[in-house]
Amino acid sequence: MPRGRYALHDPHDHTPLGEEHFHCAPGPSGWRYVAQTTSPSGDHAGSIDLTLDELGRPLRLELHAASWQVRGAALEGVTWVRTDPSGEHAAEGNVPAHSFTGASPAFYVALSRLLRLTPGAPATRVRLVAFTAPVLAPRTLDQSWALVNRSAHATDNGPLTVDEYQVGDLDTGEQHAIHLAGDVVLAAPGVELEDLETPPSSFT
Repeated sequence: MPRGRYALHDPHDHTPLGEEHFHCAPGPSGWRYVAQTTSPSGDHAGSIDLTLDELGRPLRLELHAASWQVRGAALEGVTWVRTDPSGEHAAEGNVPAHSFTGASPAFYVALSRLLRLTPGAPATRVRLVAFTAPVLAPRTLDQSWALVNRSAHATDNGPLTVDEYQVGDLDTGEQHAIHLAGDVVLAAPGVELEDLETPPSSFT
């Protein structure tokens, strides 16, 4: 069960955004990721609980940030309920999209599981619903994903397979690289792996 800590920052000006303390593991249904986020000052800022099925689809997503809450799942595309801090108002949304995304590194792992790309294959277009800080506002976006390289690195625990993805924003044309090892993000825009207590899990 990988357990560790990501440092989060603004990918454009590198302003620190806090940290995400996580643990994750494959399970009978697929994969689960649980994390608590903290602000740059160390205060509690939110949480994420994401469970995927064996095909990489979101069985259950629960996000908390700034007293806002989102619960979502893959249902007729993706469906979610967003609740305001008072708990009095809940708005339901549904979009014919493939999955969710957001600030958490967990979403990169989730997309890699859903798409199951092969190295060198053409880029795949994917429609996502992003929940953006600080109030978890939903936004639909389109990305392209391509697995451009897969390499093995020797470690004390045996070879570690690292996948390099090229991800493009189809609205802006921006492209960036994401490096994954199993269910751990090694590097991505705005994400740095600061601490990892146990090796990544490998998906079969």
